[in-house]
Amino acid sequence: METEAKRRRSLRSLVQVAGPMGGGDEDPDPVAGFLSWCGRVGLELSPKVAVSREGTVAGYGMVTRESVQPGELLFTVPRAALLSQHTCSIGGLLERERGTLQSQSGWVPLLLALLHELQAPASPWSPYFALWPELGRLKHPMFWPEEERRRLLQGTGVPEAVEKDLANIRREYYSIVLPFMEAHPELFSPRVRSLDLYQQLVALVMAYSFQEPLEEEDDEKEPNSPLMVPAADILNHLANHNANLEYSPDCLRMVATQPIPKGCEIFNTYGQMANWQLIHMYGFAEPYPGNTDDTADIQMVTVREAALQGTKVEAERLLLHERWDFLCKLEMVGEEGAFVIGREEVITEEELTTTLKVLCMPAEEFREFKDQDGWEDGDREEDSLTITDIPKLRASWRQLLRDSVLLTLQTYATDLKTEEDLLSNKEAYAKLSWREQQALQVRYGQKMILHNLLELTS
Repeated sequence: METEAKRRRSLRSLVQVAGPMGGGDEDPDPVAGFLSWCGRVGLELSPKVAVSREGTVAGYGMVTRESVQPGELLFTVPRAALLSQHTCSIGGLLERERGTLQSQSGWVPLLLALLHELQAPASPWSPYFALWPELGRLKHPMFWPEEERRRLLQGTGVPEAVEKDLANIRREYYSIVLPFMEAHPELFSPRVRSLDLYQQLVALVMAYSFQEPLEEEDDEKEPNSPLMVPAADILNHLANHNANLEYSPDCLRMVATQPIPKGCEIFNTYGQMANWQLIHMYGFAEPYPGNTDDTADIQMVTVREAALQGTKVEAERLLLHERWDFLCKLEMVGEEGAFVIGREEVITEEELTTTLKVLCMPAEEFREFKDQDGWEDGDREEDSLTITDIPKLRASWRQLLRDSVLLTLQTYATDLKTEEDLLSNKEAYAKLSWREQQALQVRYGQKMILHNLLELTS
């Protein structure tokens, strides 16, 4: 497997109850302790796999001792070994207080479970914590200095996402988490009543937790709460992954999806994640062109701005705002929304198609459209918005899309040529800091998608 397509981890140091929380010495062999714990809790690893630092792309990982075929079981995690709000030692209390722990994220009960178990002297999950990354060295942009984060990631959408995260974390901590811990001092020592620690655990849950998918018949229910899955969270990420986690009533099973030769690393996937999402949630980006799921965003308000640039008189501007308000009523656009463009397809095809059509249609047609509250069912636009068909769009559509892309490119601090020069110069690239390299990959991937749109709309 290529190391460029890996999930970067900060696993150079250990976090364990006997370390940061308990003040004792680190376990000299955390893998042996973890494997012994697996045996006690019924977490069964195939004899064909091993937890190791050797042969992995970074830190601890899982490699094959023997070749593995698709469909082979790699390990089984009983539900009792999962760490969640329900399985932790204060699960009963968290359930009784569920009403007071409601939050926007929905993560508070799990985070409180982690805060308690980390400092509990006899936590049954201590050997599992020993394989966690060091909390003080997580690489998420939320831990970068604000100036550096804005400078390196300007235009990518990451600084804005991080600012929202930090505001939500602070609000959640002071309004829900800290009052709960202070109400139960016997369960939470003063050492864990820390906003910094809470923020670190939010980042860890963001990067390492799993969320069990809902059954098809339950798709209108609230999403399942996140949970920590020992062994599964050791696996690194690869878009072309070779293993997949399966859920059943009694256990979770990691199953091979591809042939894995002896001595190769086992990779899971987090799903279809753009580079800006990877660096935001997991602290790394895949080097171009490795991430085939990469996307670029065009803010919806940017399209409105581009359309306003084409108006000449006040009446046209008023009509443009009327069109926009109607798109809002149709729930096609919003002040904080974005049109998402992938390498091969427009992810938000319906929203962008409708927006371009409404903003570009003649005034009379818009009046008729508005009177009908939109098109009737089955009234489909003949134009397509897949990437390869963009050149076939009407000229007015292409021009508005092109103007929107140009405005979007202006939000970055550097141009595409600057990024290309850095990437093509191995010596210069090697001199960049790790953060600079990751941010460059995010920016470059997005700009390549946007410049491709420029070519297709010219």
